[in-house]
Amino acid sequence: MKKIFIALIILIFPGVIVYGQVNAPKPYGPLPSANQLRWQQMEYYAFVHFSVNTYTDMSWGFGNEDPNIFNPSQLDCMQWARICKEAGMKGIIITAKHHSGFCLWPSKYTEYSVKNCPWKNGKGDIVREMSDACKAYGLKLGIYLSPWDRNSADYGKPEYITYFRNQLRELLTNYGDIFEIWFDGANGGSGYYGGANETRKIDAKTYYDWANTYKMIRELQPNIVIWNDGGDRADLRWVGTEAGYIGETNWSLLNKTGDVPEEMLRHGVENGNAWVPGEVNTSIRPEWFYHPKEDGKVKTLPQLMDIYYNSVGRNATLLMNFPIMPNGLINEKDEKAALDFAHAVKAAFAINLAKNAPAKATNVRSKNAIYNASKVTDGNKNSYWSTDDSIKSASITIDFGKAVSFNRFLVQEYIALGQRVKAFSIEAWVKGEWKLLDKQTTIGYKRILRFPTVSSTKLRFTVLDAKACPLITNMEVYKAPQILTPPIIIREQSGKVRIIPADPESDIFYTLDGSIPTRNAGRYTGLIETGNGKAEVKAMAYNAVTGKSSTVTIEHFDISKKQWKILGTADSNVYAIMDGLESTSWHQQQNTTAPVDLIIDLGQTEKLAGFRYLPDQNWWASDIVTNYAFYISNDNNQWQLVASGEFANIKNNPLWQTNMFKPINARYIKLSALHNIQNNNAAGYAEIDIITE
Repeated sequence: MKKIFIALIILIFPGVIVYGQVNAPKPYGPLPSANQLRWQQMEYYAFVHFSVNTYTDMSWGFGNEDPNIFNPSQLDCMQWARICKEAGMKGIIITAKHHSGFCLWPSKYTEYSVKNCPWKNGKGDIVREMSDACKAYGLKLGIYLSPWDRNSADYGKPEYITYFRNQLRELLTNYGDIFEIWFDGANGGSGYYGGANETRKIDAKTYYDWANTYKMIRELQPNIVIWNDGGDRADLRWVGTEAGYIGETNWSLLNKTGDVPEEMLRHGVENGNAWVPGEVNTSIRPEWFYHPKEDGKVKTLPQLMDIYYNSVGRNATLLMNFPIMPNGLINEKDEKAALDFAHAVKAAFAINLAKNAPAKATNVRSKNAIYNASKVTDGNKNSYWSTDDSIKSASITIDFGKAVSFNRFLVQEYIALGQRVKAFSIEAWVKGEWKLLDKQTTIGYKRILRFPTVSSTKLRFTVLDAKACPLITNMEVYKAPQILTPPIIIREQSGKVRIIPADPESDIFYTLDGSIPTRNAGRYTGLIETGNGKAEVKAMAYNAVTGKSSTVTIEHFDISKKQWKILGTADSNVYAIMDGLESTSWHQQQNTTAPVDLIIDLGQTEKLAGFRYLPDQNWWASDIVTNYAFYISNDNNQWQLVASGEFANIKNNPLWQTNMFKPINARYIKLSALHNIQNNNAAGYAEIDIITE
């Protein structure tokens, strides 16, 4: 087995053996497997989410959805693959079975699958079509299989593990090579469970017997990598959030055993004893499954570029999700966003100003040219600059030969021999002295830094500290074009609209009549009066110097909160939940006992059709409400329950939660927090809103 591994390393990083004959650096610490190296080089690939809950407009399926609702009349996996290929992605992971238990392939182990739906008269197989489409477009195929199954009567029993493995075997033997298998961390809770309609809890660390499951997976798919949030340590790790970023410090290491709190997920473990790199997973829209109400919430180009720099640019890979519409297609707005993103990345990294530029180092291993500074600009990923074993701090200076302007710096370690760099800096030679551009910690497979545009003839890269002699395989320098960030639109409790520009030097133009703003539209100069009713506001940023415009921000507001009063508390800070700012929040007193009630007087009777809840947006928030009951009243005495349930996946994806109910007249509303993510009595809120008919 060891010989096979070495052979695979040679194929991926030939330099390991080539340099082995001239005092080559020894490996340091845990090393990536050949499978992990191949995976890391993919950098960017797709998720697609599609199931029965696509048709019920729910975040998760309960397991009791009628298969007859599943009928994607225009389903076209070739469209999915084409978009992913054109977007620069290297593969697609399909949700073969999500928490509802509904299978996108005709599994012989359950009737709850595509074989019992109207689509193709029960003769279809979406996983097969996805596999064929990936092959046609030269993409790799990955499989998501939810361990939690809210449909199965056996879930929570030993018999389910056999069922789960049988389905896993189907997926890993019938659809060709699988590059990644994805096991979601959501395990146990309420569900249909064959008609039991109950809550079932399992021990995620022991129930699935992951060790034997992993053994089976590796036997069936030797080239696969395993992603698992919980249970036994897998090949890849979750990064603790679905917001699209990993920590600035990011070690591709964890410990083989033990719990992994959010801090470790976000940053890795500097002295970990296992190679477990991070994968950043996020969606091109707020949620994972398609919801029509999110058609105006597709991530903007600046948001997508931030995600790229905060994932791929921080030693991780990026797994970007496309929610499939009920007709079986990727929405055209999602397609446009993904392709614009691809074009922007290509433009940002179009001309490498450091390619083949002369470079000098303060130390070269054994003074041997095979390890000299030129290896970082020669474009060969299998060569590297290295220092003597005793040298853990050294510099490379790149000479451009003339003044050049740049604002991006890319650097890579030769990770086949371990991740080593603990701290580094970059400087530019400006007006006869070195100007610090940035100082950071880890590098890993790839690190990309952004900074204001600077003009310089030379750039100096310094390893400030390392675990062992540094091995730097590549450096690149670019001048990326400016991308204007669209403004933020909020409505204050007064009912007035405030538009917040990302760039104070840009002008803001807006409309209130539904039309797209141009330079001829109203110019924003201060708070905008919109009355007490509903309002639609569109705005864009414009830079007069460059002549460029941002994408358009669109916000729809329900009635104003001018007359609203929060009852039952004297804390004036409570009105932070009505200020329109998602960054502010209010928290109930810790000495309260669940259920914790928030009561609001709307000031007059309104015809209500739903409510919205935004949890505290602090990433370490612990009082996010997961289970709720929503009541209405006309006298603040007699209350009627109109909605109750669970905010699905709110811990990992703490976005606006929207819940609709049958329209009813009311003046008072009460949101009762029944449970939170820590299962204690705390309750926190960033914003509360209502939906009127």
